[in-house]
Amino acid sequence: MATTNPWINFNGNAQEAFEFYKSVFGGEFTKIVRFKDIASDEFPVPEKEENKIMYIALPIGKSNMLIANDVPEFMGQVNENENRSKILISTESKEEADRLFTGLSTGGSVEGPMGDSPWGTYAGMFRDKYGIEWLIEFSSSK
Repeated sequence: MATTNPWINFNGNAQEAFEFYKSVFGGEFTKIVRFKDIASDEFPVPEKEENKIMYIALPIGKSNMLIANDVPEFMGQVNENENRSKILISTESKEEADRLFTGLSTGGSVEGPMGDSPWGTYAGMFRDKYGIEWLIEFSSSK
């Protein structure tokens, strides 16, 4: 069966953001690759960008990964405030939903607090302190 794994672009703070996500979700990074690790004559990387993240992955739950990279200046700027998608996390309990919502929304802005949603779940929405939009929900009808 196919899985969906969100991939987020950052402007140089991917590792900081992922350390924060790791503190909320737990677990360990499966891989971290820096731009210096892939630099070559064909793909030169400026010294000021060599330690930026080219790939970082954090397992979420049993079969999903949250993945990210930094976008080096020479590739353009990511406008994190115009993110038009949300990362949906479906939890196994209201308590887990509340814990993830509280942890991930710290320092961010809440769009909709945790509560009963119009579509019949217990859910809340927010933009985290890195500009990423999340929806956390629990459905008792799983």
